[in-house]
Amino acid sequence: MKLITLAKAALVAGAIATLSGCGTIKAANNLEDGAWDTFNQVWDRWVESEGDIAYATMWEKQVEDGVELEDVIDAINNVGINNNIKNVGELPLSKELHARGIKSDTVYVMSFCNPETARKMLDFSPAMGGFLPCRVTIVGKTDPKTGKEHLTLYSMNMDMMVKMGKKLPPDLKKAAMKVRNTIWEMLEKGSKGEF
Repeated sequence: MKLITLAKAALVAGAIATLSGCGTIKAANNLEDGAWDTFNQVWDRWVESEGDIAYATMWEKQVEDGVELEDVIDAINNVGINNNIKNVGELPLSKELHARGIKSDTVYVMSFCNPETARKMLDFSPAMGGFLPCRVTIVGKTDPKTGKEHLTLYSMNMDMMVKMGKKLPPDLKKAAMKVRNTIWEMLEKGSKGEF
């Protein structure tokens, strides 16, 4: 672990030294507080997964044993309703695969949006449109030994949006943090089927 930390420090120092003439220092000075902590979390997950960028940039939460898919969905939707985050679509992907004759464990994609915050984010950076809407995906994996399916929740690590980028104006940061906290609460309560 110490070797990885030293390697990260050397890589960052080398990158800064190499790119300092290209505006890197200026960009780094414009980052939100907590940017480096978030960067380190993403980096550690990237290393742990041997380079899987999706794994590195996602939050994940195991669903507790005994919690059914419908309970997870209901809990997530309830959090959205309570926080004024609109459910803008659900895709029961595994059902569609089954209808096509393809075997699949559970894959259920839920999309959420707060239109006012989305508009403010697009005004700040039109490229943020690539992240809209926020998603929570429920992925099942069957244990070959027991035949029991275990569910896991995935969503983009919202700290990247709030902390790793260019400093947000105060009102936008407050709105973005509310969305961030809502998505995190969806994972927490969804994993327990909790209302």
